[in-house]
Amino acid sequence: MKLLATIILLIYLHGVTSEELAYSTKYDGVDLNEVLSNDRLTTGYINCLLDNGPCSPEAKELKKNLPDAIQNDCMKCSSRQREGADQVLDFIIDHRPEDWEKLEKM
Repeated sequence: MKLLATIILLIYLHGVTSEELAYSTKYDGVDLNEVLSNDRLTTGYINCLLDNGPCSPEAKELKKNLPDAIQNDCMKCSSRQREGADQVLDFIIDHRPEDWEKLEKM
């Protein structure tokens, strides 16, 4: 019985530790090129981040993790998330500078 309790505790602690060390990769499969090439989708994400509109589940996850990712230089990001962040930042800075200015003030 003690062994079972110990195993359950270790599994629980592993889940807590894993959660604290990395962001969910649940949405890593989102096609960023598709989102960025679609003005409606890009605007939806930006509006969510600025509290100017509803959030899709993906945008909600981004909004939840973005402050921590910025503050900690994306330490909990997967390599895919880092690459995606660079791609999105470059796109917004180059193609939507007005939105970039608003996002910087958040």
